[in-house]
Amino acid sequence: MDQVLQAHRPFVVVASAVGPLLACGILAIFRDAIANTNAALVLVLLVVAAASTGIRLAGIVAALSGAAGFDYFLTEPYNTLTISDRADIETAVLLLMVGAAVTEVALWGRREQARASREKGYLDGVLRAAATVAAGRSSTDELTEYVCRQIVEILHIAGCRFDPGTRSGLPTLDPTGVVTRGGRTVDVARLGLPTDSTIALMVQSGGVIYGQLVLTAATRVVRPSHEQLRVAVSLANQLGAALATTTRGRNRDAGQPSGA
Repeated sequence: MDQVLQAHRPFVVVASAVGPLLACGILAIFRDAIANTNAALVLVLLVVAAASTGIRLAGIVAALSGAAGFDYFLTEPYNTLTISDRADIETAVLLLMVGAAVTEVALWGRREQARASREKGYLDGVLRAAATVAAGRSSTDELTEYVCRQIVEILHIAGCRFDPGTRSGLPTLDPTGVVTRGGRTVDVARLGLPTDSTIALMVQSGGVIYGQLVLTAATRVVRPSHEQLRVAVSLANQLGAALATTTRGRNRDAGQPSGA
């Protein structure tokens, strides 16, 4: 539904402007039987409907349209943009303020819903990787490919690949979710991930490093949150656990101690 609304954004904005005016025109027919305060509540409902689309402009336009329609159709002198009664002036101003406030609250709610949905997606990705490791049904190559896809999606970066090496001199995403470069912390929230260099994310388990994921963010500046970076680290750790299991199995097959 969100994609449909965004795709038809101009239509939604126009409908948000026309709806309150049309409602005021209809209410004007019954103005003698309907109190202005009740009419204002009807307009607030229309503003809430516009705001619920997630398009800020639609909510603001609906609030302005509702206030103008209320003034023109429902307050004396009628059919002018003049209000003679103080109570009607207060109602019109409150309608505009409530409409703007409702729009912001609705948008905040949608942002929180989107954030919760993203967090659930991150958790599902980590749990799926953990389940794959525990089941042992997928090869490490398949798990590596899955982890890389998840990290690319979560961080919105251009690419990710596994490198069995551990020394690179690259900027590093450390286990705490902090990006460092040359011993200094990179302010990812302000500067974004480095675009002039790839980023190393160590793949480890039990203190043993099995390689690194090389992350590429060269195509555009991205500013993942600390939470997103921590999820990427968790996925890398799941891959490390799988590689540790594979290494132990190979050592057993070769007759070497499990810690070798």
